[in-house]
Amino acid sequence: MGGGCPIAHDKSTDINPANVMYRPNQNPHPDQTKPLSTDRITSTIPRTEKDNWQYPSPQMFFNAMKRKQYEPKEDDMNVVISIHNTVNEKCWNDVLEWENEYKEECPQPKLVKFKGRAQDFSPKARFLNTFLGYKLPFDRHDWIVDRNGKQIRYIIDFYEGKIDKDSGKSIGIYIDVRPAIDDMQSLKDRFLHLFK
Repeated sequence: MGGGCPIAHDKSTDINPANVMYRPNQNPHPDQTKPLSTDRITSTIPRTEKDNWQYPSPQMFFNAMKRKQYEPKEDDMNVVISIHNTVNEKCWNDVLEWENEYKEECPQPKLVKFKGRAQDFSPKARFLNTFLGYKLPFDRHDWIVDRNGKQIRYIIDFYEGKIDKDSGKSIGIYIDVRPAIDDMQSLKDRFLHLFK
């Protein structure tokens, strides 16, 4: 599946401004042939002092994929959700590795909001593609992290992993998480990270 996340780019009132995604739709899709769970799992990713982000249910994810004109299969949704959630937990752990430098001033950073930017390639991704021949990422997210009241933007590029020799399909995902160079501190953090 390529083309990025089921992100909303219009000005509909169905858009949640916190994450620029359509508001949760737990209703069965008209093309659906089997019922899907509407249960949501709570992530380990803090949203506020008291609450963590919730992952979409299989029904929500199915609806989002249909809205983006994919052809999801009901029987695949539990696996798709499991992969989605695992990838997001990995992204958050990678963010925490960067934020570890600031743990004394901010012991618990929080994810304020996020946005999918699948067709907006980061400068690093373009550089790797143009000068080193790497494939462009199949998706990109920008995550806004609260570090004691200061908002830090992280760029997350998602790349296809190794190709299986038998099937010719990607069997993994490589995730590149780093702070966006929006200020001198982020530039310094990126530079110092090269020597770790």
